[in-house]
Amino acid sequence: MDGYELKRITLAMAILLLVWCSSPETCECRRVGRHQRHRQWQQNRAFAASLMKKKGKSHSYSHHHGGKPVMPPPPISSPPLPPLPPPPAAVTLPKQTPAAVVFNVMDFGAKGDGTTDDTKAFQDAWASACKVEASTVEVPAKYVFLVGPISFSGPYCQHNIVFQLDGTIIAPTSPGRWGSGILQWLEFTKLIGLTIRGSGTIDGTGNVWWQSAPFDDDPLDDQSKLIFPTNTTFLMGKMPSIKPTALRFYGSFNVTVTGITIRNSPQCHLKFDNCVGVTVYNFTVTSPGDSPNTDGIHLQNSKSVLIRSSNISCGDDCVSIQTGCTNVYIHNVNCGPGHGISIGGLGRYNTKACVSNITVRDVYMHNTMNGVRIKTWQGGSGSVQGIQFSNIQVSEVQLPIVIDQFYCDKVKCTNQTSAVALTGINFENIRGTYTVKPVHLACSDGTPCVDVTLRNIQLTPQPQKYHIVGHKQGFLKT
Repeated sequence: MDGYELKRITLAMAILLLVWCSSPETCECRRVGRHQRHRQWQQNRAFAASLMKKKGKSHSYSHHHGGKPVMPPPPISSPPLPPLPPPPAAVTLPKQTPAAVVFNVMDFGAKGDGTTDDTKAFQDAWASACKVEASTVEVPAKYVFLVGPISFSGPYCQHNIVFQLDGTIIAPTSPGRWGSGILQWLEFTKLIGLTIRGSGTIDGTGNVWWQSAPFDDDPLDDQSKLIFPTNTTFLMGKMPSIKPTALRFYGSFNVTVTGITIRNSPQCHLKFDNCVGVTVYNFTVTSPGDSPNTDGIHLQNSKSVLIRSSNISCGDDCVSIQTGCTNVYIHNVNCGPGHGISIGGLGRYNTKACVSNITVRDVYMHNTMNGVRIKTWQGGSGSVQGIQFSNIQVSEVQLPIVIDQFYCDKVKCTNQTSAVALTGINFENIRGTYTVKPVHLACSDGTPCVDVTLRNIQLTPQPQKYHIVGHKQGFLKT
């Protein structure tokens, strides 16, 4: 082997040795495995983001040569150059959420003087907001808007619209504005992500309906028979046969109502039908205790409902839970006057009703007809199951605990054998004072109540205000 050949072999070996020595990181990467690679990738990404951030701020770059960064040259002593203008927002914040587009009803011709009909201005503002995702319809403070029956409808509206109510909306008092009868006054249908918020008020001017109401056409709460003799006439008057609900939501998803007040609705104040994902908080209802059928919040065929931190005073149930409701959570609610928090009445006209997974807790009730109640009609079918009433404080409540499978809103109803089945009903930590009867349990013979628990019940009689028929008062403790 001559010298030239030896040099070639030596050079080849040197090159192989150099390549093998220059790649220790690759071998190490293979040894540490997938998680280490992911962590290194995150570190590299963070470093790159930091570098780009510095790049955006100072516009100084680290030049690369041969894959390795080179430190920038030391600063020169000449005066600094003026700073470069910042890059466009689209470059620095490519995912920045645009500011909400606001449609003020005043810009659409609303007067807000309480006498001019502003219905069309509300319709036009909604029509514009409907086209813009996350837009806002603004009802400004310090104005009173007279608005007739109106429907704010989807399903082709964009999502996440905000109805910012800071002023007052009042209902018309002229019978001509209601035609032959309308079931709701303000209605929102088939919307996704709608929020109604603000410090404003919806005033249903219900007193004009109640003063001329035919109360004999309005159903009488069955528990009143335990308080008033059935042959007593204590309600009288005339009114249109159909009274509207003040605010209704139908067929909507992820609805929020917060901050506002609804007062003096002709009938129900706030109603949710066929809705999924409902949140109500910091909400107020105020109507006289003797206003007929003025439920505070009415739920029907609605799922995943949260009601909290609210004050409800009305002439019927503070919260009414009807068929088709499941996963309802109510807590930290003040109720009174009113008829308490009720499930039902269910099964009317021999219908099937299903209610499940209802929790009512941390509620204060004062001067109500009932406390927590389940009421079903004879002849119905279906089930009520998984009900929890706990931590209920009552004060001067006539009937704090009620289960009634013979509910009837007339003087007399026909006896029937079938009934909605009640299972898994828990009453726990219910304390305070009552004025008529602490517990009223009336379960069906054919479909009796199953798995009903009363635990830690402490109810004491208050000086009697009402005459109860066929019952005596006494202290109840479990």
